[in-house]
Amino acid sequence: MMRRRSTPSLWWKLSWQLSLVIIAVVTAVIIGLSIYGAMILSPNVAVEDKITAALAGAAERDAQGQFQLRDIPELRLLKTQNSGLWFVAATTDGASVSYGTVPASYAELAHLVHLFEDADIRGSVGTNEIASVENVQTAIGEVRILFGGFADKGWPVLALLAGTYPIYVPLLVVALPAIFLAVPRIVRRALARVSDVADKASQIQPRQHGARLPVEGIPKEVAPLVIAFNGTLERLENELKKRQRFLIDAAHELRTPIAIMQTRIDGMPEGQERRRLLNDVARLAETAEQLLDFERNDQATDLHEAVDLVEIARTVVADLAPQAIAAGYQISFQSEVESVERRGSPSALPRAVSNLVRNAIDHGGDRGMITVSISAGGRITVADEGSGIPAEHQELVFEPFYRVTPKSKGAGLGLSLVKQIVANHRGQVSLQSGSTGTQIAIDL
Repeated sequence: MMRRRSTPSLWWKLSWQLSLVIIAVVTAVIIGLSIYGAMILSPNVAVEDKITAALAGAAERDAQGQFQLRDIPELRLLKTQNSGLWFVAATTDGASVSYGTVPASYAELAHLVHLFEDADIRGSVGTNEIASVENVQTAIGEVRILFGGFADKGWPVLALLAGTYPIYVPLLVVALPAIFLAVPRIVRRALARVSDVADKASQIQPRQHGARLPVEGIPKEVAPLVIAFNGTLERLENELKKRQRFLIDAAHELRTPIAIMQTRIDGMPEGQERRRLLNDVARLAETAEQLLDFERNDQATDLHEAVDLVEIARTVVADLAPQAIAAGYQISFQSEVESVERRGSPSALPRAVSNLVRNAIDHGGDRGMITVSISAGGRITVADEGSGIPAEHQELVFEPFYRVTPKSKGAGLGLSLVKQIVANHRGQVSLQSGSTGTQIAIDL
């Protein structure tokens, strides 16, 4: 047994792919800005936090109130890891402490460090050393540091990402839910018209003439598919019309030879063979008429005239009562109301009721009662007291040319025509059958 593959959702596919693209773009922008910042900012940006943290913890004043740096573990570790490290730390009042060998190019700045809050010093002809000035808050107040000589300056890009997270993290926190909520809604709205077209396509009936799918509002990527589908519908409709014309013409042409045969048989001497031939010709004539009814009903246009269901059923019973009585039945007509008006075809609805009664006459076992009844709600019911229809055949008796037994009377078009007429009137046909008889109801 083949396993059925699940159909991928275009809405879901577009939603998550677009969301990932937007997230990738936002991430690329953040990383790109960080790279750009690393290119224009001091290479010391990655080690600024290390030295400012160490000196912030080491800054203090001695008993005389002089500025000094305590030898704390963080500061010792920094000196150990960077043998070329140098710095000048100064308070805002000009007191300063230095460490290491300050390059000659920056020596003149040592006594001016307290004047700078932030600086990036590089590009001097006299040295390749890059110096920076940073401002840090300590226990004794503000301290400004001129430093350089780091052996490993780290990764400036990562330092910028770590330092600017208060900017992009809230942005992502707000943007990501918005993306995952907004993109699916946008995609759903873009595909809404496609869903409408799919619903309309599912409602198209096999014999529904002129049915086409709307192209307006359809995305241009999907429009060719809809246009191609409409073209297919048009071709199928043209072929169906050709078939209908052929069947109607064939049924018309059959009338003439059938009438000639009936005339010749009528001229034969009375006897069993003559009666058998007359029955065969009558059956052939009825089949031709049913073919005409079947195809004409498909082209019916008088579906909105006012009709009285009670009058239609009463007339059918009166017309077919002699035939039913001659076949061995009793026939009755019952109605809960005097009149039930509906909009429908005054030519097609009598044919539907007549076919139900004829079906009861043909298959009711030539005995019992045939009852035609009308409810106040507009339900027309035809019931017989025959042996019933086997359960395996009950769903098939409304198919064209289907007969429960191959040698049964009729061509198998009667109930199919009933179903078609009722469907054209947006009604329903129901069947109940058992050993005590069959009941077929039309609801309009």
